[in-house]
Order: sequence, then C-alpha cells, then structure tokens
Amino acid sequence: MAFERYIKKGGKKYRLGYTTGTTAAGAAKAAALMLLEQKIVKKIIIKTPAEIEVEMETQDCFYSTDLARASVIKDAGDDPDQTDGIKIAVELKRIKFDKTLNKSKVILKGGKGIGKVTKPGLQLDVGQAAINPEPRKMIKKAVRDIFPEDNIFEVHISVPEGIEIAKKTFNPKLGIKDGISILGTTGIVEPMSESAYKESLAVELRQAAALGYKKLIFVFGNYGKKQALEAGFKEEQIIRMSNFVGFMLTELKELKIDEIIMVGHIGKIVKVAGGIFNTHSKLADGRREIIAAHAALVGADQKIIEGIFAINTAEEAADFLLTHNLNIVLQNISEAVVRKVEAKLENEINCKAVIFTLNQGIIALSKEAEEDFNFE
Repeated sequence: MAFERYIKKGGKKYRLGYTTGTTAAGAAKAAALMLLEQKIVKKIIIKTPAEIEVEMETQDCFYSTDLARASVIKDAGDDPDQTDGIKIAVELKRIKFDKTLNKSKVILKGGKGIGKVTKPGLQLDVGQAAINPEPRKMIKKAVRDIFPEDNIFEVHISVPEGIEIAKKTFNPKLGIKDGISILGTTGIVEPMSESAYKESLAVELRQAAALGYKKLIFVFGNYGKKQALEAGFKEEQIIRMSNFVGFMLTELKELKIDEIIMVGHIGKIVKVAGGIFNTHSKLADGRREIIAAHAALVGADQKIIEGIFAINTAEEAADFLLTHNLNIVLQNISEAVVRKVEAKLENEINCKAVIFTLNQGIIALSKEAEEDFNFE
C-alpha cells in the first residue's frame, strides 16, 4: 500500500514518503494497540508533525498480556533514499502498571541496526541510540495515545538491515556506529529536498566544531576533499559545501571557528570571487565574465579578453591565462574569494583560498595559504 500524497516541482509530480521516525512511531502505535485490544492490528495511522496523516500496513505482529511486536516498512516515496523499503521493528514491553502515574512513562532502547552516537556535535549525547529528538517525541506520543497513563513501557527499536544500510550513509563519518539513525523533523520525506541535504551538510560542520577544530577546510566536492587530504588535513576538518556556500557560511557564523580555507576548482570558486554564494549553474554563472574582469584589471589587452570569452570552460580559461603568463589574474581571483567570504562572515573569521584545476592541480593561493598547501 503506497502512500499517495504528491507535490509538484519544476512541472513534475513527485510522490511524498515518510521518514524512519514516522515508520518507527507507526510500529510502536500498532504494538500498543495490540497490547490494549489483544488482537492483531493490520493497519495503523500516524499524524506527523507536518499535520499529514500516514496510514501504514504492519507486519510480524505478535501480542501477549504485557508484550507486543510489530514491524512497518519505510516508504520514501520518490526520494532516492538509502533507507527506502527497510523494515523497522518495535517490541513494546510493559514494565510496570502504576495507577499513580498521570502520564505513562516510555523508555526508548535502540536494538540491532540502530546506530550509537560516538562523537559530540549531534542532537544527541555520546552513547545514546541514534534516535533523533523529534522521532523520540513521535514514538512516545504514539504509545501514550493508546496508554495515556498508569504504565511504564520499554520500546525496543531495531532495523534488521540497519548495519549494512548505514555503510551507505553519512553515519560512519558522523561517528554513528553500527546502524542507521531514526530521523525526521516533519515526519514526511519530500523528494528532491534541498533543505534536507543542506541540513546534512550543516550537521558535519557543527560536529567538526564540537570536536574542537578551530581551522576548517571548506570544499565543494570530492576533488577539493582530495586536495585537502593530500595537504595533510584530517577528514573531520574537511567540510563539504556542495553549491550552498552562503548557507554554510551563515551556519559557520554561529560557531567558534577561527579560520577557514576555501578549496575549490576554478569553475566553482571563481563564482564566489564574484559574490555568488549559490554556485549551482541553474542559478548563476558569470565565470568568464569574472575571469575577464580580473584580467582587464591587470591590464590584459583586448585579444586576451576576447580569448577568455571564446573559451567554453573555466578550466580552459585557467590554462589560457597560465599560457600567457597571467598567473597574477588567478592570484587576484583567490584574493577576491577571501574578501567576499570575509565580508559575508562580517570579518569575524579569517579566510584563505586555494584554487585548483584537474589538469594542473593547485594554480593559485591567497596570501598566507602557502603555509597550508604546497605550491611551486
């Protein structure tokens, strides 16, 4: 039974899904209802924080006087989610019946396939099961909706495939070991969600700060990460921005960081030199214009400017400048990146910049960046 709720993006229709948090809450509510009614529950409805009701089918149902089990399959809709189709199982155990309790107590336990937090900087304490705050509320509410008072319960949540699935997620890098996380702020998965991806990037940033790093390396993707690793920086210091430079700089302002080094391929980082803080090509380009403007500022003749505009890629433009001994243009672009970033950060955090191409490697460094990266 698919969850039939849709949104439109870019003229296309996408089916919504529901989060691991909603899935776990559904299984917990089904188990509680079986415990109350002492009969099998085949379907369950959860009202998510997004005010959308989700009906789910249950599996693996079992009940006795003080224990019940149920499983629900996560449906991510049209979102390419690693956890789509996984089974989340709940065992609900009544620990005590206590007439003095005005509100039932629900204790959550992470079982097999639920990750454990091993590093600071997340929404959870080190040692806790990786069940995020909003899903914790949802699961407890699901049980209390059936048993509002007089009971103490333990809810054991497990994901049979969790250990293997977690290897394909951000969890290992975030220090969440041996399983997936139970996630979801709204309870609903929105396909092609930019906000969800941005939040995953911000989590890595906050965690690096929590680990005590005062210098961070901001990269756009894997090529920049490779440059930073080769320069000797630790993986936990290297923060992926993707295209969301402005968003990540805004997040950075809330943290106690002394310095960042922007490491980027000429095709991405040159946009930042022009004050473009979302580098996705559908939003802004201006690469040739920015490079040509910097060439003109150092006195390059008209043929050089025309040559830059005749070139298809920023990588080719960098090669063109180097061939014509205009290294100074690339140097000036790196300094422009520093100025734009420091202005965005209200001059509260120092910045350096490193520019590379795929063919040449590092081609320009801002002042003082030589102490961090080898460049001859």
